[in-house]
Amino acid sequence: MSIGVLAHLCHKGTVQDVAQKVGSYQFQHVQLALWKAFNEYDFTKPGRLNPGMAKYIKKEFEKHGSSISVLGCYLHLFERDEKKHQVNKERYKEMIRYAGIFGTPIVATETGKIDSGHFTNEDWAKLKETLQELLEEAEKWGVFIGIEPAQYHLIDNAKKLRKLIDEVPSSHLGVVLDPGNLITEKNYKNQDVVIEEMFELLGEQIVAFQAKDCFFEENDELSWVPVGQGHLNYELIFARLFQHKPHIEIILDSVNSDNILEAQRFIMDRMRK
Repeated sequence: MSIGVLAHLCHKGTVQDVAQKVGSYQFQHVQLALWKAFNEYDFTKPGRLNPGMAKYIKKEFEKHGSSISVLGCYLHLFERDEKKHQVNKERYKEMIRYAGIFGTPIVATETGKIDSGHFTNEDWAKLKETLQELLEEAEKWGVFIGIEPAQYHLIDNAKKLRKLIDEVPSSHLGVVLDPGNLITEKNYKNQDVVIEEMFELLGEQIVAFQAKDCFFEENDELSWVPVGQGHLNYELIFARLFQHKPHIEIILDSVNSDNILEAQRFIMDRMRK
């Protein structure tokens, strides 16, 4: 079991600066979204990456004691604008092809959301078609596509992700689980039931774990806070996580320079129990 962080939450800057900042907190690994973490190169369009660039980034993190556990590629997978959709697919395929050079077998994404929140059967069909195409690429390169369910996205709960996994069967399709994404204003009073369900339905497919917390306001509104500073039942979460996936890599979310070390200590204390 090891603790990492979303790299861009530590710093956004040059490759050297980000790697150094991550290392200063002694994180063992990072989830790296190139266009979120770095500002010296434009990674928002396909074609910039090359083997030398990937090796350079990997070595900079290794120099400061960190590896890259997950490549974050959070792009819309059922974009209704076809031109944008094609670009998104090419960007995702590029991440898949270079994942091995970065030293990770996982490329992670959420599925996408729309302003109206009204999803159609066509959106679901397009998501499946896109995912099948990306999985063909992933299978060529020995990479897992990690789907992260998230509120307001087409895949926003464990049941929908289970349905997607069943309809798009592939040994290269995995789950990036962040329990904080699945707790909502409507279900937080029954959070233990929701937690048990997410592990029952998705436990075998988990390839990485993100940790943040939810603070329940008196008016029933929720806010995301660093792990250990909210009301999620992390005793139950970690019991189920360690039961299903010993040695899983844990990635901190919703942290900043003021609270990152406290969140790190919270995880370390639980790992020692």
